[in-house]
Amino acid sequence: MSTGYLPLNDQIFSYLLNTSVREPEYLIRLRAETAQLTFGGMQISADQGQFMTLLIKLIGARKTLEVGVFTGYSSICTARGLPDDGQIIACDVSEEWTSIARRYWAEAGLAHKIDLRLAPAVQTLEALIAEGHAGTFDFAFIDADKENYDAYYERALQLVRTGGLLAFDNTLWYGKVADESVQDADTIALRALNKKLPDDDRVMMCQLTVGDGLTLAIKLRD
Repeated sequence: MSTGYLPLNDQIFSYLLNTSVREPEYLIRLRAETAQLTFGGMQISADQGQFMTLLIKLIGARKTLEVGVFTGYSSICTARGLPDDGQIIACDVSEEWTSIARRYWAEAGLAHKIDLRLAPAVQTLEALIAEGHAGTFDFAFIDADKENYDAYYERALQLVRTGGLLAFDNTLWYGKVADESVQDADTIALRALNKKLPDDDRVMMCQLTVGDGLTLAIKLRD
């Protein structure tokens, strides 16, 4: 009888990367530089980045939102899928980490697509709503502090158009969400989101085992 899933060991993951991932040399270097940082593990994987580029192309996105930039790998992957006049409004609070991102955005020739807002993301999202941007974004990627995921979700849902796509990173959280003995604030927040989304009739969602768990949600209504 089938178990319903294929355990992804190192051999299979290496095969997946070697046979399917097209990663430009500058992204390889960005991934290597980021890995040397104290929080280098926060970066998305190469296969997830490629999947995000495909999603952007698939939905024909032109205007996107990113909550949590870090060193810029995910924003590059999104920008690569956008047309030349496409735009990402990217939210982060770290000048140090995003200074690395700016270098690679420029090297990739994508800096003109990315509008970096250095401020608490809730503040930026609320400002965008107040400025009349509600319902104008095609895509939103949320990959920041986990305790605020629900706050980011509610605001991003207002900003994304009906039929637009939201993506949440780390929703499997190294497996900790499935271990009830783990009760730290981040894990509790992710469990709450994982429970909320399937019951939220404003969206249609699917949780994937890409990377550390990637949840996709299409906005059906306000």
